[in-house]
Amino acid sequence: MKPRTEVLIMPVDHEPSPTAGGNVTPTLLVIQNSKSSTLGRFEQWWREEGLALDIVPAYDGADIPELNGYAGLVMLGGGLMPDDDEHYAWLADERARAQEAFDSGLPVLGICLGGQLLAHVIGGTVKAEHGLPESGSTVLVKRAEAADDALFGPLADEFTAMEHRKDAITALPDHAVWLASSERCPIQGFRVGERAWGLQFHPEMTGERVRRWDRAELQEQGFEPDELIARSEADEVTAEPVWRAFAGRFAAIVRD
Repeated sequence: MKPRTEVLIMPVDHEPSPTAGGNVTPTLLVIQNSKSSTLGRFEQWWREEGLALDIVPAYDGADIPELNGYAGLVMLGGGLMPDDDEHYAWLADERARAQEAFDSGLPVLGICLGGQLLAHVIGGTVKAEHGLPESGSTVLVKRAEAADDALFGPLADEFTAMEHRKDAITALPDHAVWLASSERCPIQGFRVGERAWGLQFHPEMTGERVRRWDRAELQEQGFEPDELIARSEADEVTAEPVWRAFAGRFAAIVRD
């Protein structure tokens, strides 16, 4: 593997970052599985919430560190399957960190591929190119089981979030709590244990991102790119404060 590249904000020895007053700043380990699937707006929002971020470009060969000293784990998206070790050598280490974080009660947030990876590790099923694809701003429905959930509970019964998926979680382990769904993809959000969440959607992504997607591919999937762009950008007015608050709730869990 290539040498590790430090992006934010940890010393090379991976010790937690001290503040000016001598206290330790809670630090999230963020595993990036694709160059294009970044932390997006969550990066700024979590900095504003007082978190430090160690963003590991695993897709580029960076080693994934041990969890010692980290206050939480975030796993980002990417167009691959969570067990495709033959083509993506780092996935075994990422699955191991997900299992360790879950077992120890460390806060976990898996987004898109990251959510699929969490489901896979805990005993669920993920299938490639399953069902109809989703792209752009999509209406999601909060399930009754989410009413008391720390992250999903404050959401409205229906809300919008960005999607960009062909693969899907098709089954959750028996002890998982199913939190949200959409018309084309039933399992959009879930929780395992008390502090580990998996999302199929992209709350970190803005509507503007659709302008950079491959128009021909969108058309092949049955989408009209200009309509997708217009709807996604229009929905930002209401979606941004929803996901800003969501990011804040996860940050509070990490700090506590």
